Amino acid sequence: MKRKLKITRYIGIAALMGCVPLQQSCKDFLDITPNDQIVGESLTAENLPSLTSPLYNVVWADFNEKFYFGLGDGASYNLYAPYSDYVYPFADLAVTGITGPLVQAWQSFYVVVQQANKVIISIKQSSATEAQKQQYIAEARFMRGVAYWYLASLWGNVPITEDPSAIVNQPVVNTNPRKDVFEFAIRDLEYAAKYLPATSPQLGRLNKYSAYGMLSRVYLAYSGYIDNSGNANGGTRNQQYLDLAKNAARVVINQSNFHLMDYYPDLFKVENNNNTESMFALQWVPGLNNSTGWGYINPHQAYFAYSSEITGDDAAWGGWTRATYDVIKEYNPRDSIRRKATWIGYGDFYAEINKANGGLLNDRGDGRQYLNVKKGVVGSSKDNPGVGRMNSALNTYMMRLAEVYLNYAEAILGNSGSTSDGDATEYFNRVRKRAGMPEKTSITYEDIRYERRVEFCMEGQYWYDLVSRAFYKQQEVINYITAQSRNTIIPFLFEAPNVLQIDPDRASSPRAVGAVTPSIFVMPYPESELLQNPLLKEAPVPYVFTEVRITDLFD
Repeated sequence: MKRKLKITRYIGIAALMGCVPLQQSCKDFLDITPNDQIVGESLTAENLPSLTSPLYNVVWADFNEKFYFGLGDGASYNLYAPYSDYVYPFADLAVTGITGPLVQAWQSFYVVVQQANKVIISIKQSSATEAQKQQYIAEARFMRGVAYWYLASLWGNVPITEDPSAIVNQPVVNTNPRKDVFEFAIRDLEYAAKYLPATSPQLGRLNKYSAYGMLSRVYLAYSGYIDNSGNANGGTRNQQYLDLAKNAARVVINQSNFHLMDYYPDLFKVENNNNTESMFALQWVPGLNNSTGWGYINPHQAYFAYSSEITGDDAAWGGWTRATYDVIKEYNPRDSIRRKATWIGYGDFYAEINKANGGLLNDRGDGRQYLNVKKGVVGSSKDNPGVGRMNSALNTYMMRLAEVYLNYAEAILGNSGSTSDGDATEYFNRVRKRAGMPEKTSITYEDIRYERRVEFCMEGQYWYDLVSRAFYKQQEVINYITAQSRNTIIPFLFEAPNVLQIDPDRASSPRAVGAVTPSIFVMPYPESELLQNPLLKEAPVPYVFTEVRITDLFD
């Protein structure tokens, strides 16, 4: 694990990068005295924030750059980009151990893990009070827990490590079983829920309700796995973990200060970074570009924007990064608010882009066209002072309150076919109403699945929803994926509002896609990792937990 262990240099770097004061994502957040040379008892409470600040950006950079949407939206077939190396292997179910973004993601997750481990060890040796130590250890354990949730969801059996020096000295190690990886993630997040403060100490930092929200996600996913190991079509979820998911979401709903933004498109504007709905977001440094701050910037706009008219520079490579026929068919015609905020169609107007010329009107072609990506596309530096070449300055959402609402509804639904429970329908409908959609008095899993796909489209989530469903309804998910229109790139055209058409004159040959088998739900280990650690191929070894699990989170 060569690259993922080179993490010492990250401590304190974020504090040195400087911030553009116009951007809330950075104001008062990374402006901390660096302490990468301060260790042991010389490390005091005032230095602790700079230890954890890199955990909000640079350690996640390789995950964020391409894998975040390439896997989350490509594998689930929200997105295709047939000439890219960052979408088509996932969309075509053709991922291998040398797929670049996959390798980068594995490395990034372990950078997060090992950086968090180093932070935890350093804090334990500091002269801070016990309460201060617990707070910042909780911040690091939250990040480590999220990284292990991704690892458990994607690869299943992976090595669990709490000591960077041990794996440096002995990098050839066994994996631990997926069940233990899930439990390790849960224990980290439970610790974070107990010891993080109720109010974020700086804008953009975590608080305890961020941890409760993430627990609602992980408990819900694990509920479908724990009872069905070796029986993926068992068809039921564990009621204990459904209840835990419900309780965690209810804590957020009843006790936190998070609330939905009023207008869905406002979630994806730079000036609304760290808004009232943002529970955990990666914090990118505005004012930098790809040559001055790689690792601290968000390059998504460069991959999504279809024209330099949007970016104001040459970094606009999204002409062939497009909505799939499958996802556009999904949108209810009344769901135009979310569609327009996610995908650019003919006749769409965006006042926040190309402001100097009165806004951006998409009038390309003859009134019919493909849909390119809008979510993550914010305009040029003239539109937003923090934008740089390949840097949108837009936070990357890792969890929004809307997800907690849907987690709550799904946990209440549980193993039932439908529910009319008042709490479930209330919070489900809060997400719907904001999008201008009619309320429902009874909901099913299919209703929740639709909301998740459309609400979080192009936020890197939908594949994980399918994987979680496949833990206990594997054949159903296989059938669903098989029915998607993956094996053709027959061009479709869009004519507002939400009218799809196939253009037979431009039809092309079918694409070759991988077989839809249970193997697609477990990613291959990177070839480079297998060469360095051949034990990845061997049977996993149970992990020995050394601490008692926290049990008083919902008293």
